[in-house]
Amino acid sequence: MSDKILFNDSLFIENRIFNIRGVPVMLDSDLAKLYQVDTKVLNQAVKRNGERFPNWMMFQLTIDEWVASRSQFVTLNKINRGQNLKYLPYVFTEQGVAMLSSVLKSEIAIKISLEIIQTFVTLRKSGIQLIGFQQRLELVERKQIDNESKFENLFHALEKADPIPQQGIFFNGQIFDAYVFASDLIKKARKSNILIDNYVDETTLSLLSKRNKNVEATIYSEKFNPVFKYDLLKFNQQYSPINFYILKNNHDRFLIIDRKELYHIGASLKDLSKKLFAFSRMDAELERLLKEVEKT
Repeated sequence: MSDKILFNDSLFIENRIFNIRGVPVMLDSDLAKLYQVDTKVLNQAVKRNGERFPNWMMFQLTIDEWVASRSQFVTLNKINRGQNLKYLPYVFTEQGVAMLSSVLKSEIAIKISLEIIQTFVTLRKSGIQLIGFQQRLELVERKQIDNESKFENLFHALEKADPIPQQGIFFNGQIFDAYVFASDLIKKARKSNILIDNYVDETTLSLLSKRNKNVEATIYSEKFNPVFKYDLLKFNQQYSPINFYILKNNHDRFLIIDRKELYHIGASLKDLSKKLFAFSRMDAELERLLKEVEKT
């Protein structure tokens, strides 16, 4: 053999014990190197004595196991550099290794088998976890799952992060900014928009038309004048209908999003930015306001 191995180096043997299908095993090529024979010679000797090697002593890797193991098995490094594997490797359990010494019938095979078995025993007694390629893959998978969970939580947090400020002031002349602000509020809803505003017109309807598909829209207002009634009728004939209810004794303007978020808006939607106005989010009063509005 071209590679000289220090047979009394138990670490060399230990590093070539892998856990496959839940069983500590060694590759045929590693064993052949230790026994100083060709892998082909080793496997031919096993085939001639097949009755001595049941499945619990040795078994052949599947294609999936071999593909998954290539980056883990030191002896397959050459294959990773472009060489093709002519056969799927066999692996041997501790008992299989013991049987090999009787099949190969050489002093070196007996000596090395004893050292290998002793390494198996030492590892088992010391409680050292034999981490083969499956364990490494499982570890990688667990880390990947953990990372995916962390990323998912991060993305969820980013989704929940509200780009709309909790409060602020729009000054006279910020017409487009105020319009975008109102549009963003309306498009934020996933289930419903409830607008409380005593001064509504076709501009209000235009803004509410920006709501997402299947989002319900409701307007509460003090008056239902004929002009707006006609506008609403035509709107509802073309777009997803908007509900309208009369609400008396109301002064301020509010927008309720998904029955979860309450925004107080200092100006009617149709008049945004015609004059200075402020807005603020006040969810703490949401339930009280809904009860007051919906009892009418």
